[in-house]
Amino acid sequence: MEIIKEDAFRKLIKSGLSGGYLFFGEEDYMKAFSVRSAREAVCADATFEIFNDVKIDALDYSAPKLLDALMPFPMMAEQKIVTVNGLCLDDLKASEIDDLCDVLGTLSEYDYNVLIISVPSGGMNEGSLPKKPSALLTKLSKYLTPVRFEPIPPSRLAGWVAKHFAHNGVGASPQVCSFLIDYCGASMFTLASEIDKISYYLLWNGRNTVSEEDVKNICSAEISSDSFALANAIVDGKPDKALDALAVMKFHRIDPVIVLGEVSKVICDLTLIKSLLVEGMSVSEIASALNLNEYRVKIYAAGAAGKSMEKLKQALELCSQADASLKNSALGYIAIERFICAL
Repeated sequence: MEIIKEDAFRKLIKSGLSGGYLFFGEEDYMKAFSVRSAREAVCADATFEIFNDVKIDALDYSAPKLLDALMPFPMMAEQKIVTVNGLCLDDLKASEIDDLCDVLGTLSEYDYNVLIISVPSGGMNEGSLPKKPSALLTKLSKYLTPVRFEPIPPSRLAGWVAKHFAHNGVGASPQVCSFLIDYCGASMFTLASEIDKISYYLLWNGRNTVSEEDVKNICSAEISSDSFALANAIVDGKPDKALDALAVMKFHRIDPVIVLGEVSKVICDLTLIKSLLVEGMSVSEIASALNLNEYRVKIYAAGAAGKSMEKLKQALELCSQADASLKNSALGYIAIERFICAL
């Protein structure tokens, strides 16, 4: 089984696409970009888009609908493109996968189609690539060319950030581009949004060069400040501050299950980073070992510095109890408030 990468698919767009492709992997932004590029290449004439650019959303997908989309001939063109976006293959039953494969088996009969099935990050068990692909990936590769979208390396991502700023008419140094990634995270969807936000703000105010202060003042940090504040107050045994932080999240109507989940994750991360710091690892070593950006680890390391392992473990135990209470009753925020008041 041959798995190609995103750069190889870009070359195929230029030389000419044919058959079916399975997009999978962690980088959803590049999947969306590649789908758009393929659609523009195959259906260059917008006049016939309704016939030659067929889009099926995951919510509307079924094997019969896919077959119905493949069967018609293209209108005034040699090819048409059919895309299925956001399909979580792990959510399909075995019988539904078989139905999908039956349809994919007809692609040679309808060879005027270019088919792309785009699976969101986490939507398919990939196996242990490259040596041991999953049974599902192996099965689908008999009909579709697998295209793997891996996370973009930091050096390449920083270059992309700089180009995105330049496209908006704004300049950013390599240091600022790297800082933006550390501050906002490596999601290209998030970065694109934050780059546009900074660019429009600067241009509106008669400026065209980004600074680190601009990033701090304008962008949203990857770490949820509300969750972090709540988790810190819980670990420190400060119910008043914890209730204040919870009130902010309650005001924004965040689902209490999500609130407790985020808090539990923050405390887990604090505990893990604390243990690695105790072992003598540096912030950069921890960031590398855990595959986290260094800015995030710095924040967590500072938060963990004044906390004992005993307090962190106690907070985790209380979170577990609150989670059970929350999921086994209709208490909602009351379960979290009781948990906080028991500190």
